[in-house]
Amino acid sequence: MHVNNPDRRLSGRRAEAARNDERILEAARVVYVADPNAPISAVAKVAGVGISALYRRFASKEELLRELCAEGLRLYVAEAEAALANDSDPWASFAMFVQRIVDADTASLTLRLAGTFTPTEELVAAATKSQELNDQLVERARAAGDLRPDFDVNDLALIIEQMAAIRVGDQERTRQLRRRYVTLILEALHAPVVAPLPGPPPTWEELSGRWAQ
Repeated sequence: MHVNNPDRRLSGRRAEAARNDERILEAARVVYVADPNAPISAVAKVAGVGISALYRRFASKEELLRELCAEGLRLYVAEAEAALANDSDPWASFAMFVQRIVDADTASLTLRLAGTFTPTEELVAAATKSQELNDQLVERARAAGDLRPDFDVNDLALIIEQMAAIRVGDQERTRQLRRRYVTLILEALHAPVVAPLPGPPPTWEELSGRWAQ
């Protein structure tokens, strides 16, 4: 005789819920990277779930956007920590970090969504953490004599944002173009340099101010 196992049923429901969450977040990434002003119903349509199922997991569009941003920051912090853990070659670690962040397209989950929702204390703390890690990566490469001296840590955010703006119809072609231009930029950042950069770098106030709604 077959006996139903309540724990197995519960495990099955949790697994299904996790799959729904993954579909919703992936759909939200597609929808809101293309158009941060899109309605939440567009996410449900792309995810293939009912709007009621979406609202059971995310109470509002703002909550969904916050989770997308948190996902991008978690990835960014993880990549930065991995780069710092590799202390064999400061420049190679820095360059690889920039390339991996551009490939991961974290800017589309963070900077592109800036100002579309109110950040939580947790998000502010994660953003602060990412900036601290940026400082460490930049200072280590500069101390090794590998990074041009007039490069500022706040330049990094705008460089990554510019790479995220490269977007053509084909995903693979987009990846190729981003890699092409991030390689050119890294060559320009690698010391020694011929001419100084014009104008001052962006300030933290200029960058963080874009999160205000």
